[in-house]
Amino acid sequence: MAALETVANWGAPHAAAAVVDAGGAVDWFGEVEHPFALTSVTKLLTCYAVLVGCEEHTVALDDPAGPAGSTVAHLLAHASGLSPNDRARVLTAPGVRRLYSSAGFEVLADHLEAAAGMAFADYLAEAVFAPLDMGTARLAGSAAAGSTATLGDCVAFARELLCPKLVTAETLEGATEVVFPGLAGVLPGFGYHDPCDWGLGFELRDAKAPHWTGGRNSARTFGHFGQSGPFVWVDPAAGIACVVLADRPFGPWAAIAWPDFSDAVLAEYGS
Repeated sequence: MAALETVANWGAPHAAAAVVDAGGAVDWFGEVEHPFALTSVTKLLTCYAVLVGCEEHTVALDDPAGPAGSTVAHLLAHASGLSPNDRARVLTAPGVRRLYSSAGFEVLADHLEAAAGMAFADYLAEAVFAPLDMGTARLAGSAAAGSTATLGDCVAFARELLCPKLVTAETLEGATEVVFPGLAGVLPGFGYHDPCDWGLGFELRDAKAPHWTGGRNSARTFGHFGQSGPFVWVDPAAGIACVVLADRPFGPWAAIAWPDFSDAVLAEYGS
C-alpha cells in the first residue's frame, strides 16, 4: 500500500484512501472514520439513485426534465443546456454542448422527488445508502454537491460500482458508456475537450488529456472528483476502484498529484 500512503504528503488536514478489487478486498490508509465533504462526488450518488429509480419505474431516462426538449438523460449527461449554477438560465439547446451543470443535478433531484412523492434526500438514503450499509453517509444540501461520507461509506459504493447489485450490470454498463457522443465541452479544472465524453452522471476518461486520472488508467475509467479534494474512479480494465478523500481544495497541485497517485496505484495494484 505504498501508493496509498502518499496521500499523507498532500498537505491536507485530513486524508484517507483505499483500493478495492473486483472480489471486494480492500487496502485502507488514513482516517477511515473521518466524515469528508464529497462536493461533486455527490453527483455519483445522485445519479445512482436515479438509476435505481429507473429500474423501479419511478422515473425514466426519456422523461422530460429541465429546459424544453431536455430529458433526465440530458441532465445526467450535462447535455441539457442549463448553465453551471443557475437553474433558471438556459445557455444552449439540449444535446448541443457538454455544459457541466450542478444546477441540472438539482433539477434532476426535484424531478425524482416529485415522481417518488418523497424528499430526494430520503429517497437517496433508502435507495442507495441503506442497502449498501453506508451508515454515516448523509445528504444535507445540494444533490450536486451536498453529501458527506466516510471512507468506509465510499468503499461500499465503490464495491457496488465494481459488482452492481442495486441495478443490473446492463444498467451500469449503459451509464458508463458515452451518452450523446461528439459533444465538446469543458472538464472543470482541466480545460476544453472535443469531444468531452460523459456517461449518465459518470465522467469518462476516454482520450481526454489532461485529466485527473493517470496515464496508466484505461480509456474505460469512469468516476468523478470534487472541489473539496475527494475522487472516486473505477478502471474496469484493471479490475480495481480507487477512493481518495482529502480536505485540501482542488488546485494546480491536484492536477499534478492526482494523476501521479493514480499511476502509482495502478502500478502497484493493477492487473
